[in-house]
Amino acid sequence: MAKPQPTTNPITAATQPLTLDRTLTYRLHKLHKLSDMGSQHAYLRETGLSISDGRCLTTIGTFEPLSVKDLARRANLDKGQASRAAQALVEQGLVSKQHDSADARGVVLTLTEAGRAAFVCTMAMVNRRNQEIFGCLSADEQHTLSALFDRLIDHSSPT
Repeated sequence: MAKPQPTTNPITAATQPLTLDRTLTYRLHKLHKLSDMGSQHAYLRETGLSISDGRCLTTIGTFEPLSVKDLARRANLDKGQASRAAQALVEQGLVSKQHDSADARGVVLTLTEAGRAAFVCTMAMVNRRNQEIFGCLSADEQHTLSALFDRLIDHSSPT
């Protein structure tokens, strides 16, 4: 039986060899840094939270209840960063930390009443920032890009 031949990617084949500034990872990192600069200022100005605390607040509010391990995975942080952010949110009265009845060493994170109000405000800012970033694209382009990101994430995720 013949070994299947790899298919040529028409995007990369037409531009071979790629220079660093044309690679997907380089451009995603650059876009990430550019969007984070604006988001850092928006988080502080509009919510009083650091970008890390704000991202953890919105992650907890979206997926609660969460363990610190789940928070780290969902927020794309290491466990230490997630733990520090969760503790900062607890100290601000935005998150409740309860012992996990299923895991004696674990905790469960949920939003407090004040945390829910902050979550609504923060998500409004996140949605506005999202529109600011993607506003240069038409609705059809935004939909296509979103679908392409979903495919790339699915393709890159461990099975």
